[in-house]
Amino acid sequence: MEKADLEELRAQVPCSAVLEEAGFALDLKESTRKAMKYRRGSEIIIVIHDGKGWFDPLGDDKGDVFNLVEHLHGVRFVEAMLEVASLVGFELSEPVWERQSRDRKPDVSVSERWRTRRKPWKESATWRYLRDQRGLSERIIRIAIAANRLREGPHGSMWAAHTDSDGAITGWEERGPDWRGFAAGGAKVLFRLGRPDALRLCVTEAAIDALSLAAIEEMRAGSVYLSAGGGWSPATAEALRLLAARPGAELVAATDANKQGNVFAERLYEIAEEAGAAWSRLLPPLDDWNDALRARTKEREAEENEEG
Repeated sequence: MEKADLEELRAQVPCSAVLEEAGFALDLKESTRKAMKYRRGSEIIIVIHDGKGWFDPLGDDKGDVFNLVEHLHGVRFVEAMLEVASLVGFELSEPVWERQSRDRKPDVSVSERWRTRRKPWKESATWRYLRDQRGLSERIIRIAIAANRLREGPHGSMWAAHTDSDGAITGWEERGPDWRGFAAGGAKVLFRLGRPDALRLCVTEAAIDALSLAAIEEMRAGSVYLSAGGGWSPATAEALRLLAARPGAELVAATDANKQGNVFAERLYEIAEEAGAAWSRLLPPLDDWNDALRARTKEREAEENEEG
């Protein structure tokens, strides 16, 4: 087949079509328009570049639609090409996105968009979401607000700031009752809660988990609670290397208790080894730290009701 024909096939058949045909389903709550997460059992594939690219977040595999067929079916390129050709015209399931528009003007900078959003206040929609649905204590919510780490997002969602080593806002994790994503035009570096000179670096996969672990440990002295925002960008890796390179630093892999969490933990171990830092694994008793916090909160409420 000529190169032009191959390019036409790439343009006509998105990676999503291959995944749906293979029995994968879109995880809408874990997806954004720029990064769509597909699941089939324990397998996960992220589709990027408007459907033209993909990667395996639990491994190193990535590529275009032809590589995806090779990856899924273990076939050679010629067979992959024929499979892709058979999917021309495949009708994709149309995802119903929870939010159709971004609450901003496209020409406003990331830092300005952050500055103009309100901080959560007592009994605001975001405050109630964090306290009532996520089980965070009001003390931790106040600490995060005072540190300029939280903003009110649309429809009762939370914005949790990512900052660079100079403290500048680079973007934010967005979490709400029916939405999760990352700031459009923003860059994932690290969510940080705690003193910047802290040497115990507790790295989680989401800001909600960083806040939850901070609540469980009651802001343990000498600790800073970090989140990579569910991704592993070069900026995130570099920020962690800078933190781990300080004398006496300990990198604590406080990632989820699942396969993806183990992959993140291994990457953190590699960074600790390179930097000469101490390393430890801190596993949540449930799937993630927010699950653990909410379970603990329910147990305490049940005990209080019995005593009452």
